[in-house]
Amino acid sequence: MWAVEITGLTKDYRLGFWSKNYKRALDHLSLAVEPGEVFGLLGPNGAGKTTLLKLLLRLIFPTAGSASILGRPLGDVRAHARLGYLPENPYFYDHLTAAEFLNYAGWLCGLDGVKRRHRGYELLERVGLAGSADVPMRRFSKGMAQRLGIAQALVNDPEVIFLDEPMSGLDPLGRRQVRDLVLDLRRNGKTIFFSTHILPDAEALCDRVAVLNGGRLQDVGNLQEILRSSVESIELVLDDPPAQALEALARFNPTSTRNGNLMRLELSANADVDAVLGAALAAGARVVSLSPVKLYSLEDYFLSRVQGRAPSSREEPVSRPEAARR
Repeated sequence: MWAVEITGLTKDYRLGFWSKNYKRALDHLSLAVEPGEVFGLLGPNGAGKTTLLKLLLRLIFPTAGSASILGRPLGDVRAHARLGYLPENPYFYDHLTAAEFLNYAGWLCGLDGVKRRHRGYELLERVGLAGSADVPMRRFSKGMAQRLGIAQALVNDPEVIFLDEPMSGLDPLGRRQVRDLVLDLRRNGKTIFFSTHILPDAEALCDRVAVLNGGRLQDVGNLQEILRSSVESIELVLDDPPAQALEALARFNPTSTRNGNLMRLELSANADVDAVLGAALAAGARVVSLSPVKLYSLEDYFLSRVQGRAPSSREEPVSRPEAARR
């Protein structure tokens, strides 16, 4: 059973109240998310990421297509009870404290009084807001509000967590805390489906990614396989290696460059890494680093997919004679 399964999902927005023209925000999207994985939805602003998440949460309704979560259709309340959601721009009650807000969120999820208060303080600790539990939310910075939004998405201990731009507004410390939290959730078997345009975070967190542009799916795949296939060469850096070490490594046909005491050896991507490292160490060399040199990063991969088709904000509307379904 898939955690999330999407088939032909399409969403058209009417361009005006009296208009018969529609703007297609999502175009026959099909993909599936496995249980227990971190799945990243990548795309530029206006690509359709937020539209997709709102469709999955039934905040808006599709023009065509279908989807299921944990094997149940989107309208099934039993599935929604097992979900968590952080919107892109969360809004909170300014007069409530963080602890009061999480207590309220726990009440909405049906938790009893003792359990929801304990859960609230536990989550505030996890997102780094334990010291601000009794501070009214009107005093929160953007980053603090974002972390509180992540905490409320976890109140009911959900199995599938949807996060819309979770790193938005966070400082480096906050981003690190959220990344550690996402990885901890994955270790506990949770499924995380999040959208972002901050590519280093996706590269650090995701098992698989999908690239969305202009409402269309450009590509989807295993992130490690995507980046592994881009390895161009292997770089070995040695600290002032003796002559016998360079002689021992000559059989691997490296290209060498010296920078002060450091010797950089560039080897073929197909080189036997174990043999190279063994030869260097046996000859008495001090190894500083051994790392792949990638032809492109996730950012290059993303741009290669998105720039292949960059829809204009003046893209022609979709003309549909039938009335909108919703």
